[in-house]
Amino acid sequence: MDKLLDISGDTLALSLSTSGNIIISRDIILETLHEWNFWSRDLPPTVERAAYEQEVLTKSGTGEIVIVKGVRRSGKSTILLNTIRNLISRGTARNEILFVNLEDPRVINDLNVETLSLIKDVYMEHLRPSGIPWIILDEVQNITHFEKWLLKEYELKRSHLFVTGSNARLLSREIGTTLTGRYLDVMVFPLGFREYLKFKGIVLENELDWLNQRLEINRCFNDYLTFGGFPWVVLTADDELKKAELRAYFDSILYRDIVTRHRLDNPLALMSLSVYLLSHISHLLSINALKNRLRLSFDLIDRYVSYMENAYLIFRVPLFDWSLRRQQVSPQKIYAVDTGLANIASFQVGRQIGQQLENCVFLELLRRGGEIYYYKTAGNLEVDFIVKKDEQITSLIQVAAEIGDKKTRERELRALVRASAEIPHAGQAELILLTPDVQEKVMSEGREIQILDLKKWLIWGN
Repeated sequence: MDKLLDISGDTLALSLSTSGNIIISRDIILETLHEWNFWSRDLPPTVERAAYEQEVLTKSGTGEIVIVKGVRRSGKSTILLNTIRNLISRGTARNEILFVNLEDPRVINDLNVETLSLIKDVYMEHLRPSGIPWIILDEVQNITHFEKWLLKEYELKRSHLFVTGSNARLLSREIGTTLTGRYLDVMVFPLGFREYLKFKGIVLENELDWLNQRLEINRCFNDYLTFGGFPWVVLTADDELKKAELRAYFDSILYRDIVTRHRLDNPLALMSLSVYLLSHISHLLSINALKNRLRLSFDLIDRYVSYMENAYLIFRVPLFDWSLRRQQVSPQKIYAVDTGLANIASFQVGRQIGQQLENCVFLELLRRGGEIYYYKTAGNLEVDFIVKKDEQITSLIQVAAEIGDKKTRERELRALVRASAEIPHAGQAELILLTPDVQEKVMSEGREIQILDLKKWLIWGN
């Protein structure tokens, strides 16, 4: 095997594109691939994310292209490293697996479909896999027209294909037009609270485990709200280093995934807008109000918000209405992909507890699937989340930092009951109030409402 990996010759063999331009040398490709793959060395230690890894393997078993997508640094590459580990444990030869990092500085300036074909040619020539290779392309949106290369490999059954991506619009636009019906996707988020505890060595199987470790769980939850769930941040012990990592993530998302990709000529406007939105998670977005506050045009704000959403930095949640037209013209609520990122970007670490709790619940609902909305009653009471699955409203959910005050408690319960009465076909939906450290069932205006400990709900659901 080692002989196959030797890079020989004093001069670089340069390859030409069909237009006659030099694109990259074969020797540099081989050197780069050798560094990124595990043909003759052990895989690095990683923490298992079993649910995602099982989903990736299950979907790859269909023969379709598997697309692993999500915000930068959420753990996509590690999940695929663990997929490589799983493939090897199942008997796949190491030389039948190719991992390509499409953000390596040695290749990123030469990326196109021809380069991708050359990378595979070099791999096939030097590694000589005996079976159909498993090819993993990390951050595939860096290649223009990548979908055409994937389609060729798929149709000719030349490769088992995995790709990762950090830009929703590029992935959906290119894949949607070319690869429809040929791929399955896996959406990766920063750690949920259950995963967070596992990263910290806390495994909860039952109520006794909860009681025995309750103080540590509470400490972890406060850290989770403050610093979020990006895997590397979670594994970092020092708080100042956590903050430095989060600042670096924020800058990377803004400048690599938005400013550079979209060639923005006003990065300061993007920074101002992103800081404002991340300082107001769980609030309604009014572009007209922002236009006056930030002195930016309506079109620019609308475009920049879309860019942030495409980079998975923020999410927008519409008002629930069975009328799609009324949904589209109503204000939307804004949530961040991670509370730690929101805190560090908005310079408000440790504040906004109610909004942080609501943001955590929103992200957990995304992980569990379904369509998510908010609702305003006729009396202007707000319900934080309406969850719809398979055209049925399954849950109405309120989130409160505390309900010790009688007026607060009654307001939260009343909003759920009124919304369930006003929304057609919501009469059988679960009514849930999530708040820390309270667990009970109550009746309000003839409807049963479950008041659930928010931390337990994040770990175990209902």
